Amino acid sequence: MEITMLGTSCMVPTKERNVQAIYIENKGEGILIDCGEGTQRQMNIAGINRNKVRKIFISHWHGDHVAGLIGLLQTISNNENPQKVTLFGPIETSERINCMLSSVGFENNRLDLEVKELNPEGVEKVHDAEEYYVEAAYLDHKLPCLGYSIIEKDKRRINMAKAKALGLRGGPLIGKLQLGKAVNFKGKEIKPDDVSHIQKGKKLTVILDTLACKNAYDLAKDADLLIAESAYASDLEEKGAEYKHLTTKQAALIATNANVKKLVVTHFSQRYKTSEKIEEEIKTFFKESQAAHDFMKIKL
Repeated sequence: MEITMLGTSCMVPTKERNVQAIYIENKGEGILIDCGEGTQRQMNIAGINRNKVRKIFISHWHGDHVAGLIGLLQTISNNENPQKVTLFGPIETSERINCMLSSVGFENNRLDLEVKELNPEGVEKVHDAEEYYVEAAYLDHKLPCLGYSIIEKDKRRINMAKAKALGLRGGPLIGKLQLGKAVNFKGKEIKPDDVSHIQKGKKLTVILDTLACKNAYDLAKDADLLIAESAYASDLEEKGAEYKHLTTKQAALIATNANVKKLVVTHFSQRYKTSEKIEEEIKTFFKESQAAHDFMKIKL
């Protein structure tokens, strides 16, 4: 997975940061988590092909997370051969996206848009693809708000040196071994574990607008990378509680208790012209961490 942070600002864009959007590319498929205003322009600057977007996961329906949807969907629909797009979101997503599109006279007759409203109890699998699956859970914000985990499926990796030592040179027998099936070669049974190992898939968790809550910890458990909001530095915990946003310390606490390997914080209040204070603080609370910036790329 390659992750591009398209927007790292909370609520309003600033000269330095656009509002919320995260682009993930996995095996050529584009996945977007939230789509704040200006997301298309950010994609242009980042060199991302908007027509690759196949899945859009909406955390919640505050404007800084969804105001760019109309333009993006219209652009995709104007493509000569528009591909199917699936939009996932919390309860009321169908009503809200229909209202949004109809409000601007959107002609979507060429767009194959499927909308899936999610209402998980605790952490639940909400999407299953060939090479990955997605889990979601409700968080604690002023509107129904979902966090997401994108989890690569485990894969069996062939050790060709071991295979060649047994006389195998590729072909259908290697294919069967990769599927976990034993094969017979020159009168000898070769088991998958003789020439391969299981490579565990990576886990990315994205937790945006929320207070610290059980579902946040459960969703992020054992993540290789947690991208979490940190709207405020730790000295503004009361303001965070008022608006239901995390501070640096609270984001780090989720990462620590969930046994996360790396933490990247995002979604900063416009009061911070730069993320320097956030960066300094988050590293004191969680060593393997950093503050995101627009167009930051992360390989997982």
